[in-house]
Amino acid sequence: MLDPIIIIIALFAGLSFKRIGFPPMLGYLLAGFLIHGFGLDSNSSTIIDTIANAGVTLLLFTIGLKLNVRDLIAPQIWAVASSHMLISTVSFGILFMMLAPWIASLSSLDSTAIWTIAFALSFSSTVFAVKVFEQHGETSSIHANVAIGILIIQDLAAVFFLAMSTGKSPDWTALLLFLLIPARPFLHRLLASSGHGELLVLFGIGIAFGGAKLFELCNVKGDLGALVFGVLLAGGIKSNELSKALLSFKDIFLVGFFLSIGLNGLPDISMLILALGLAFAGGFKPLLFYWLMTITHLRARTSLLASLSLSNYSEFGLIVAALAASNGVLPQDWVVTLAIAVALSFFIAAPINDKAHGIYNRYRHLFTRFELEKRLPQEEGPDLEQTDVLVLGMGRVGVGAYRYLRHAYPGRVVGVEEGDKKSKRLLREGYRVVRADASDQDFWQQVNLDSIRIILISLANHGENVEVVELIQRLGYKGQIAVIARFPDEIGQLKRMGCVTYNLYYEGGHGFAEHVVETLEMIEDGQLN
Repeated sequence: MLDPIIIIIALFAGLSFKRIGFPPMLGYLLAGFLIHGFGLDSNSSTIIDTIANAGVTLLLFTIGLKLNVRDLIAPQIWAVASSHMLISTVSFGILFMMLAPWIASLSSLDSTAIWTIAFALSFSSTVFAVKVFEQHGETSSIHANVAIGILIIQDLAAVFFLAMSTGKSPDWTALLLFLLIPARPFLHRLLASSGHGELLVLFGIGIAFGGAKLFELCNVKGDLGALVFGVLLAGGIKSNELSKALLSFKDIFLVGFFLSIGLNGLPDISMLILALGLAFAGGFKPLLFYWLMTITHLRARTSLLASLSLSNYSEFGLIVAALAASNGVLPQDWVVTLAIAVALSFFIAAPINDKAHGIYNRYRHLFTRFELEKRLPQEEGPDLEQTDVLVLGMGRVGVGAYRYLRHAYPGRVVGVEEGDKKSKRLLREGYRVVRADASDQDFWQQVNLDSIRIILISLANHGENVEVVELIQRLGYKGQIAVIARFPDEIGQLKRMGCVTYNLYYEGGHGFAEHVVETLEMIEDGQLN
């Protein structure tokens, strides 16, 4: 059983970091080291590891639910991922060999151990990047799609390495896994029939862990199975709903993942200094990512935000190191050192990612120097001629607002949606929609703000809504801003910023009743049957 004290420590550590403006995940990392330091993990480490593994499995499954496999063959994903891994591994390997005569812990390693560590440090954290995008409401953005695609390529490389290192090749029964492809329609029918409540959640958990177990039976890493089953369900009529239904479960399990990093042990002074050096040496990773992304025709902003989300070390690196230690290739001390380096890289990367948009907006003139003149089609500027109203975020609320406003402003309402699939679907359905990120300063600088009368904001979370309001006000917009809110404290903040607010929870019933009354009146007047 998980000791309640561990839960309390994790809770207060997460709350403390949130209070001082840092992501709660950093609190969970610190809590893991505290739990180990006080010896509280002696009876709970196994269950924490189990919870952590469950979190990673659900994470990869939900990534698969949103993944378009065709995106992985784009050069800005596979070429950037493979080039970065190669350059990063070679650079770390050469650096370690040069430093070996002066650092005792390196001088005792043979070349195999050095290259194993270098390879482990070439990965970036999938868990970290996804948490960053979810907190900012950016999971459908171009930079999130690029970063997650790169991470999937890295994860596949790690799975291949682990399979080769264990000496266990996939069983011949792994060939039968290809039969899952024609089984995709059946899986979609099962998903469609699972309803909207607990049965949907049970279906998702069962498929994720069942898929992982199926792959393990074929001597293939289970996490890959969770990812594959997510991909098989992607594009289904309820795949997005399933992803949202599993969100809370995944987040709770991932707390165990961050705790588990600290359970690898406490370092001595020499290990801590080495881990600190590795954490800062990782600063070249986002620089390399940025250069590789810009030369594949991504915009400076997309390249920067994606690169910063990848500016850390990875949980897969720890798995690689732990396997090497179990095979006698690495001393166990190096697993602890790398665990500290991973944790420190999270501490460095988290506040930087929290300020990423501000960093770009402030130093935009420097970053754009590296842009190539030719851009990818999805990164071209939008056409907003003859527009009076902008609706930011074309979810259910945004689409509803668009439908109402296009009658009052025929032909002069434009929806702004960052999701590629959703924007294309809305275009096919006759909506006037552009694909863009509402928090992108470059987008707004291409808009004639003086011609826009109303901007309605209905983005994924309150923080992003506030960020967009601050951005367009800073750029001099003087028109009316209306923003969706969910809680009273959010309404107060938005009103102080001069916005019109609409509370989804309090005023949704009013809108529903108004619609019913209007419909009944039309029936009585004979306008509807």
